[in-house]
Amino acid sequence: MWNLLNTPPFYAHLIRNLILSLFCVATLSARADTSLDMTVFKSETCGCCLHWMDHLANNGISSTAQHPSDLSGFKGAMGIQPQMQSCHTGVIDDRYVFEGHVPAKLIKQFMDSPPAGSIGLSVPRMPVGSPGMEVGDRFDPYQVMLLMEDGSAKIYATINSPSEQY
Repeated sequence: MWNLLNTPPFYAHLIRNLILSLFCVATLSARADTSLDMTVFKSETCGCCLHWMDHLANNGISSTAQHPSDLSGFKGAMGIQPQMQSCHTGVIDDRYVFEGHVPAKLIKQFMDSPPAGSIGLSVPRMPVGSPGMEVGDRFDPYQVMLLMEDGSAKIYATINSPSEQY
């Protein structure tokens, strides 16, 4: 039986490097498979939407913008109730919605294990200090809501400080 401990040093080194290379390729492949791509539906003139998209990019989520002529109708068609709406809607996999200034950290957490019966997350309105809505040192605590297929919503996370967003 072959034993790595009895292998000449040169071959042991080659085998070790081969194993490490295979591990690195497997790790990079796994990371590539977990990348998130989002389409953001927004008005053409909204600047905070662009800041939120920058937040996504800085946190490993790629995004592209589209400008539907009936943004409100689009939100309704995606199942987002009026009281849960904000200025933009991100969509991943043509299925999951991320309404408003949802932190990228929570988008990733949601996508790692979407709760049964859910359609996404929402930060209703536009809380000051949320990603894309930064205004100096100002910060208003806010809740991130879990949107359900039946139109209901429940608290997914409470953000009490800027550091909790990252």
